[in-house]
Amino acid sequence: MRCLSSLVSALALALMLTACGGATQSAPTPTPFGDAVAGQAAFASTCVACHGPEAKGLPNLGKDLTISEFVKTQTNDQLLAFLRVGRPASDPQNTVGIDMPPKGGNPSFTDQDLANIVAYLRTLNP
Repeated sequence: MRCLSSLVSALALALMLTACGGATQSAPTPTPFGDAVAGQAAFASTCVACHGPEAKGLPNLGKDLTISEFVKTQTNDQLLAFLRVGRPASDPQNTVGIDMPPKGGNPSFTDQDLANIVAYLRTLNP
């Protein structure tokens, strides 16, 4: 009987903590930033023109994204914001002297398309 009483007390305490928000809850599973497979397809349809099919860059056009410190040091949100606006040749941080157009020159890209590209870039530059 004493064991049952202890069990009931522990259950009551657990229910009270849950009701008060004091119980430990598991953290929600984070939503992936984008779909790397879809990002690879989007990259292949647009970005390859300057960055090449393996994202290693093309001479005088686009940087090698597989070793890019810029890609490595930016958050997903920062990279998405960068892809939205691009980088003009006049920007001092543009080291190739060629415009990086907004959305890579594909105005039909949505934010989800760009997030997918970021997810793909993360597979190339971990």
